[in-house]
Amino acid sequence: MDLNLSDEQRLLRESAERFVAGSYDADHRRKMANDPLGFSPAVWKQFAELGWLALPIPEEFDGLGGGAVEIGILMEAFGRGLVSEPYVATVVLGAALIARCGTDEQKQASLPKIADGSLKLAFAHSERAARFDLAKVATSATRTAQGWRLAGSKIAVLDGHAADEIIVSALMHDHHGPSGRIGLFVVPATAPGLAISDYPRLGGGRACNLTLSDLHLPEDALLGDGGDALPAIEWAVDRAMAALGAEAVGIMQTLLDTTLDYTKIRKQFGRPLSANQVIRHRLADMAMQVDEARSMALRAALKVDAAPTERARAASGAKAKIGKCARFVGEQSIQLHGGMGVTEELEVGAYFKRLVAFDTLFGGSAHHYARHAELGRKA
Repeated sequence: MDLNLSDEQRLLRESAERFVAGSYDADHRRKMANDPLGFSPAVWKQFAELGWLALPIPEEFDGLGGGAVEIGILMEAFGRGLVSEPYVATVVLGAALIARCGTDEQKQASLPKIADGSLKLAFAHSERAARFDLAKVATSATRTAQGWRLAGSKIAVLDGHAADEIIVSALMHDHHGPSGRIGLFVVPATAPGLAISDYPRLGGGRACNLTLSDLHLPEDALLGDGGDALPAIEWAVDRAMAALGAEAVGIMQTLLDTTLDYTKIRKQFGRPLSANQVIRHRLADMAMQVDEARSMALRAALKVDAAPTERARAASGAKAKIGKCARFVGEQSIQLHGGMGVTEELEVGAYFKRLVAFDTLFGGSAHHYARHAELGRKA
């Protein structure tokens, strides 16, 4: 298998790295951390102009028809700059679910708007009692004469506060009770009965909790034909984990580069730290962990359209391994920077916080080691 990037992929990587290096400095990140929106609408517009919002959207809906590898290239560059724009929520999760589950009319109504930057989405699925089990949904959707009535709550909705529409998962009920099927419903952010409570995420960006109280929706708010959406949810979350893994690789590479430069200029007893053999060994271990994580992220991206079990094992394997590598690289970077590593004067701490957040999103390493093993027994 040829794992070299194509000419188009190399150009995408170069343009993304150049844009992030020019637009995301420490001052910009501090400004976004104190901004109630958590990201820049002007930068989001630039994402649209560069074609990044259209990247994975099918060509018939004004997209570029890119795949998970291209998304990974972009996300790795985003990791280098700690980008806080709602790319994963809108493009990797929201657009993917609409493209997979929606009717032709629903796709035509939403996907071109996502591509041009005029529609931002969020995906609300996690619940307190679920403990990262995607099949556990307590939020209910009851059929009514006019459409649907939703009731329940969701937690940790990425960038839900900034979304124009939120895709909410709910257990569908008919006249006989729960149907056993999970449906996806497109809920306008201004819908009566929807309460949004947002908060800053560790490492940048924002998330929110949702409360749905007697929320009424029309019939066509349901994505697709009403079949069980759980396989599509698992597919989309596996795609998101592959993308977030690539972002973590970008963060880890930045920490490695920053730590290497610091040990060259920081002197102790008249010699740079990098002259110490023990320090060199630690840097070599960090570099190995970054390369291992990059390989796992690429493997997960290459498997996103494989058979469900193969895809899920690749995604969980990557999430577990990258989470372990990320914590090692982050901790070593802070330690090698000494006391400066935990001050706001350097951004090492901010990058480490984003890695800690990555390890928790969609389940930590322990959860995904267990999922990987369970899938292996079923294979």
